[in-house]
Amino acid sequence: MGESLWDLVLRSFLPLVGGAITGTIPLALISFALGLVIALGVALMRLSKVRVVSGIARGYVSIIRGTPLLVQLFVVFYGLPSIGVLVDPWPSAIVAFSLNVGGYAAEVIRAAILSVPRGQWEAAYTIRMSPAQTLGRVILPQAARVSVPPLSNTFISLVKDTSLASLILVTELFRQTQEIAAFSQEFMVIYIEAAFIYWVICVVLSAGQSALERRLDRHVAT
Repeated sequence: MGESLWDLVLRSFLPLVGGAITGTIPLALISFALGLVIALGVALMRLSKVRVVSGIARGYVSIIRGTPLLVQLFVVFYGLPSIGVLVDPWPSAIVAFSLNVGGYAAEVIRAAILSVPRGQWEAAYTIRMSPAQTLGRVILPQAARVSVPPLSNTFISLVKDTSLASLILVTELFRQTQEIAAFSQEFMVIYIEAAFIYWVICVVLSAGQSALERRLDRHVAT
């Protein structure tokens, strides 16, 4: 007697969850963290009064936002070796995702910084704080609260976008799904199971986002 669909779902559940835990989530976390560092630097460059500096940042954002993530991923993984730069699948995915996050999150951070009233800068200068101190101690903490919702949405989107890494041989949730589906030939069932796992991850992240927003709002209120 052949294996039932329910037995297949149960048997494939742990490998799929394992792919999410060991592949999808770490890939998203590392890429997002690096992307935020890039985004902060690009956002500050965009705010620079030096035209060359702001122009470089504007060009970077334009390229990232104007090209598909899949193309960016292929440029890193397949394009760089053609000029002698060999990058393994995992680092390639991290580089591509980080650069992508940096391009989108830079505009979020820039807008958040601009949302802080100009008087905050002036007040900091009156007590002899340097521009770097003002940015780090006054402006960025306020901008961080404003940027939490859009940055959280960026992270949730990144979790789903990591499925593209399967195309460059990175083993994560979606690649595990493809392998199990191909072996069992039960594509509909396995892909729905994978979709359910992605959905659960995003629901948990959305709940975390809401909790963080409430915490920040409560902190501001006090």
